[in-house]
Amino acid sequence: MSLVSLTDTAAALPQEWRSLPLGRIGSAVVKVLRMNELPVAEERHDDAEALLVLDGRLELDVDGARVPVGPGELYVVPAGTPHAVRPGSHGTLVIVERQADPLGP
Repeated sequence: MSLVSLTDTAAALPQEWRSLPLGRIGSAVVKVLRMNELPVAEERHDDAEALLVLDGRLELDVDGARVPVGPGELYVVPAGTPHAVRPGSHGTLVIVERQADPLGP
């Protein structure tokens, strides 16, 4: 894989909140996306999810608590924990999460 500018790649994406997978490390996938000011509905995952803000700010609601994540900060959402994106989130976000093998466990 060649060198990737994460901020340039996110800026070139055609739609906000649509992640682009960049690569796999074991069973984890590394994705980048561009956030906008709009909220994202609550979700939960079977595995932990790492959220790294490169620039801007991610405003989370994690199990009812407000969690702001700033540039250069990483937040790991524990497995099974409900979380949503609050209004006002913007910038570039890197997500590292486990991706199920399409061929089975």
